[in-house]
This record gives sequence, C-alpha cells and structure tokens, in this order.
Amino acid sequence: MSKPLSDHDRKKQISVRGLAGVENVAELKLAFNRHLHFTLVKDRNVASKRDYYFALANTVRDHLVGRWIRTQQYYYEKDPKRVYYISLEFYMGRTLQNTMVNLALENACDEAVYQLGLDMEELEDMEEDAGLGNGGLGRLAACFLDSMASLGLAAYGYGIRYEFGIFNQKIVNGWQSTLVGTFRLCWTETYARTFPVCCTPMIT
Repeated sequence: MSKPLSDHDRKKQISVRGLAGVENVAELKLAFNRHLHFTLVKDRNVASKRDYYFALANTVRDHLVGRWIRTQQYYYEKDPKRVYYISLEFYMGRTLQNTMVNLALENACDEAVYQLGLDMEELEDMEEDAGLGNGGLGRLAACFLDSMASLGLAAYGYGIRYEFGIFNQKIVNGWQSTLVGTFRLCWTETYARTFPVCCTPMIT
C-alpha cells in the first residue's frame, strides 16, 4: 500500500510546469541555441537580452512559417476567393506572446526559457509595440485581420513599411513637443515578410 501524500507534496503537484511536453521543451531549447549561435552569431558571453529575445522570436517563427506555407499550399490547390486589405496604418501591438498563445507554445517556451536561466517576462518586454498607426484606424485594421484569420478567410494585409512608429509627445516648458517614436521596424523584422517590387522598363 502506497504512503499517503502530505499536504506539501500535494501542493507541489499544482504547477504549470510539466504541462508542456518534454520533447517540445527540448526541441525549443535546441532551436533557441541554434538561432542564438547561427542566426545572431552570438554566444552567452556576449549575448544581450535583445539577442535572447530575437533567438526566442526566431524559434517561435519556425513553427509559424511551417503553418504559413501549408496554408499557402492549400490556397493554391483550392483557389479560394482572396481578400486584400490595404491600409496605411496597422496598430498590431506586440506579436511574440500573441504568437506563442496562438500556436499553443506558451507553456513549452516558458519552461524552455526557465531551464535556460532566462526570464520570459524580461524577454517579452524587449519587444516594442508596433506603433504603425495613430491608434484608431490602425487598431481597426488590426482587428479586421484578426477577425478574418479567425473566420479562416484567405486574407492578406498590405501596408507601408514605416521606418519609425507613432510619434511621442513630451511637455517642455509648458508646451507640447513632438518626438520621433522609439519603435523601429527593423527591431520586429522577425514576423515581417516583404514582397520586392520588380520594375520593368517601358519601351516608348
């Protein structure tokens, strides 16, 4: 007959750790190290928190890309009607945590980062809000994209690749001053996909 568990031992079973599969955690740790060393060309002696953030973001992106490609293949095979939503503004917010939740990777990533001795909240805070709009129309455009994705529509969002995000405001000597926004698109390139425009010379 097994010995009954004490209250302390029972409480130890109440933990978010262990919900993630061991295989997933091991694979995420391996992918994290691969991106840190081969994508960012850094090691633990010189890597910064931003480098760790990019390593994690690229690790999550690997799982996103596979689904994206399968979706595109399905579209080409079934040839559904497509929606092309063009907007000057997209106020998408932060993407790392949202992507982990949508891919059901949040628990596994949290455990992998914990085992690597890093703090998930610190890494998530490294991501800046993608301020590509004024908050109104930009947020509406983002909601349209989320809604179309939830409905499974073949939809694409096209916008402008701004160098800087929404401006910052500061009061100086009682007057409002406008400053360049801190958001830089190059810092969130992980989830961006560009489509180069090919120009053909016209014969006149």
